[in-house]
Amino acid sequence: MSYTLAEEDYLKAIYKVAERQGNPVSTSGIAEAVQNRAASVTDMLKKLAEKGLIHYERYRGVQLTREGARIATQLIRKHRLWEVFLVEKLGFTWDEVHDIAEQLEHIRSENLVERLDHFLGHPRFDPHGDPIPDASGAYRMRQQILLSELDPGQKGIIVGVKEHAPAFLRFLDQQGLTIGATLKVIERFAFDGSVQLVLNEDATRLVSGKAAAFIYVQVAVQ
Repeated sequence: MSYTLAEEDYLKAIYKVAERQGNPVSTSGIAEAVQNRAASVTDMLKKLAEKGLIHYERYRGVQLTREGARIATQLIRKHRLWEVFLVEKLGFTWDEVHDIAEQLEHIRSENLVERLDHFLGHPRFDPHGDPIPDASGAYRMRQQILLSELDPGQKGIIVGVKEHAPAFLRFLDQQGLTIGATLKVIERFAFDGSVQLVLNEDATRLVSGKAAAFIYVQVAVQ
């Protein structure tokens, strides 16, 4: 059975909302994710339910079926592999690749996707630090916490971001808070949650509480 681009986009949106908020997913949560009116969302959910891609009961929320989850996971796999390709092979920056990968993720050739994965050396994470599902849909997770949770005196390495907005990514570039950067927390201020740290054993930075809550860090073994 073939699916439209819009149907695939809805499946991925449902999957991501469920990751953040758990199941079942509300219609309003989906409407916010796809930026569409509730009535239009309801019409699409009925179509997806008819195709066996979601369990949908009005007023009770939505949950992906096994097939729906498989399609959503493969879309995410393709999206993140293309982001790696765009950054590593074509020289795009990490704040430029999302919209392009949104288009490329709908390519249906499984052979192309597997060759792309092989060509890139089977990357485990995309340029934003998000895990790339393997061909079976399994994620390879790692231990990470938010910078806002790191205690004074602790060291770590930046491994990902929770927020992908281009403006935020450009801000991180300007501050040197990019993936792979090492840091040591000097002080965390209770007033606004801001964090003072030493970056790459050299520069001192004061990171706002808002930014610190969007940066993933892998804690260094002391």
